Amino acid sequence: MSFDMLEGVDFQAADYGEEVARILDLDGGGTRPMTLVRGACTVREPWRAGDLFPDARAPEAALAGLCLYFSRWDEAHETADSAQSPEGCYWHAIVHRMEPDPGNSAYWFRRAGRHAIFPKLRAEAARLGYDAGREWDPFGFVEYCESARKRPQSEEESLAMRVQLIEWQLLFDYCARGRSR
Repeated sequence: MSFDMLEGVDFQAADYGEEVARILDLDGGGTRPMTLVRGACTVREPWRAGDLFPDARAPEAALAGLCLYFSRWDEAHETADSAQSPEGCYWHAIVHRMEPDPGNSAYWFRRAGRHAIFPKLRAEAARLGYDAGREWDPFGFVEYCESARKRPQSEEESLAMRVQLIEWQLLFDYCARGRSR
């Protein structure tokens, strides 16, 4: 997946190896909508970053994303914190956005800084109908999610969940793929 492409995201669990694909296939294959507020854990089997992501750009951060996808909130939080990288900070920010703790989320987005996925995320969000402006604004999206979560079943909530999934897919892909990609 190239981050300068403007066409849609084509997320394929098989791109991350047989074991990661098996895990993702336990709940939607990496394509099911993710709630805006942390939910109930859907899979509890033990995972190790080195086993699942041996050649990844950011294995610990990829594991944090996998944990977050399955609502393993505490594990996602601890793993993102231990990653000590921009990607770890980004996952940490998403974890707190879903807590929900928007102030803490903003803190971690400041620590993460601008990320390589932002241009693609902005383009994909715009394609879905979310106007992110000229550049992706993670703080604006935190505010949007806060507003959307207070309006369950609304179009705003649906859109926020779709954008959040694209964000998850892009960041997971960035972390889980090899350094050369």
